Order: sequence, then structure tokens, then C-alpha cells
Amino acid sequence: MTERQIREQQIRARRLARERERRARARRARLVGLGALVIVVVAAGSIALAAGGGGGSHSTPPKASAQRSAHGQLVAGTTHRTPSAPATSRSTVHGAGTGKPGTATVPVLMYHVINPPPSGAPFPGLYVPADQFAAQMQALKAAGWHAVTMDQLEAYWTRGVPLGPGKPIVLTFDNGYASQYLNAMPILKRLGWVGDENIQLSGLPPSQGGLTEDQVHGLLSAGWELDTQGISHADLITLDTSQLHYQVATARQILQKRYGVAVNWFCYPSGHYNATVIAAVKAAGFVGSTTVIPGWASPGEDPFRLPRLRVLGGTSPTALLQQIAQYESASTPPASYGGAGTA
Repeated sequence: MTERQIREQQIRARRLARERERRARARRARLVGLGALVIVVVAAGSIALAAGGGGGSHSTPPKASAQRSAHGQLVAGTTHRTPSAPATSRSTVHGAGTGKPGTATVPVLMYHVINPPPSGAPFPGLYVPADQFAAQMQALKAAGWHAVTMDQLEAYWTRGVPLGPGKPIVLTFDNGYASQYLNAMPILKRLGWVGDENIQLSGLPPSQGGLTEDQVHGLLSAGWELDTQGISHADLITLDTSQLHYQVATARQILQKRYGVAVNWFCYPSGHYNATVIAAVKAAGFVGSTTVIPGWASPGEDPFRLPRLRVLGGTSPTALLQQIAQYESASTPPASYGGAGTA
């Protein structure tokens, strides 16, 4: 799907929302005309709750709201929504632990935009067209792989919760591009697979297209896991203590309240991290974090320095399988990393 088609779809969605609101107002007016004032009040409250809007108070603390205003729009085209369930109620982990922690190493793939690169894109390698992505997924399935989430992997490593038959692999999607919902999700859904969304909260440039709140809810409904890269994809190793807390801890709090999920994993923006950043991620309550260092994730490694494999545009299905095999025995990520990255 092209960027123009994405924008057109978003416009249609907004028009549909306005039409639903117009019809809701008409229904309320008719009810008032019939004298059913009590019914009108109840119906209006139900409509407001169903839409996730209305005049209710925001679930985000006032301080966080002010900080978001100073740092820009959160996610393009979103509205605030208060979750109706606690943060741990929508876990991707199912099944009981065996009591015997798993020991398998698992590759974690890294994707960005699931679309062809537009003309002049600064990092065209981060764009994987949908048909190419579909071919890669089919090749993975044919080779015996199946997708799991980071939470499922952690439950397997710590409690022995089975990951299912075949070879487990994690599919992560960085930044929060709309194409991950529009293109990647349907492809994975046909295979019965899920992905792991590493969302950043501040809006992406309109030319690239960011996920809307409804699209994030759509990913969650499809079984995807929600994790984060922080507020604005800032270079964390350059920040002071207050800024680092905002980018890491506040991001987790906002996402937990907005979507009612745990948000257990952090993804280092551009892969940059050091001891101070790792300490901030731990203090925020994350159970681990991922890097851009190539390799397979292992239960014997520091969970806050797990490797991933970046998948670039133009990677054939055969080349992807070769890339995965090539890095099975890669070295452990270093104690810190601050090179120029494009994640």
C-alpha cells in the first residue's frame, strides 16, 4: 500500500467517525423528543465509552501531558483512550510453565517500514515491500520457523512455558509505522503468527506515516505484543537523568495506561546504550531490552543487551535464511554501544 493510499484510508476513517457521531447525535435527539431523558443519558455515556473519547478525564498524569506537549504530538491522528482492564490483562503468554526453564537460543528479526521506499527516502534499506515481506515469511514457515513474542520467549526461558512445535523466532517492528498494521499484520495473520511492536510515542513524519491509536488497538486484538523505543527516538546516551527517565519510564507508564498492556521490553533507539541507560531501563521495570547488534538471543545473556538481526529491503527469502544461520554463533553484544545507527 502506498503512502497516498494510507492517507486516503485515514481520511475515509475520519469521515466514517464523523458520520457515526452525526448519527449518534440524531439518535439522542429523537430519544429526547420522546421524553426518554434517562435512556438518553445512559446511551450517551455508553457511546462515549465505546468510542474511547468524550469528556472524561485523561488517564495520563497532568505532568506527563505537559511533557508530551513540549515534545510534540504523540502518535499521528490519535485520540486518548483509557483502558478498561489492568496492565497485565492482555498478555501474549498462554499456557503453564513446566518448571524447567528453556535453554534454546532464538533469532530476533528487526523490521521497519513494510512498503517500497519513496523517492528520496533517507534510509531506503529500512523499507521492505509487502510482497517481499510475505515471501520471507513463507520461507521462514517452510524452513520450520514460527513467530513468538518477547514475553513468550521470556516465559519460556524463566518458567519453561512451551513455545509450540517447530523453531521459535521473534519478529520485531520498530518505530510504529502504519504499514506494520496495514501490510505486515494481514500477512502474519494468514500464517497464524504475531509480531512485536516497538512503538515510539511521538508522531512520525507525515510523509512516512505513523500508527494511529486505533491501529495499535488492532495490533493488540490480533495478538501482537506492545513494547517501546521511548517517547521520541532520542539518543539516550546523550541525555541527563530527568530526560532519560522521561524517555524510558514515562513512555512505559503512558503506554500501560493507554492500552492496558504490560510493555515489558525496551528497544534502544538507534541501538545506543551504556551502563546508565541500562540502569534506567531496569529502574523503569522493564524485564529486558533489545539492541541492533547482530546475533541470536540467548537465556544465558544479559537480558538488557539482547541481539537482533536487521532485515533490509532487497533481502531475498534465501538470503534471509542464510543471514539467520550466519549469526547463530555471533558474539555477545558489548557492554555499551554508541555507533551511528539507523534503527
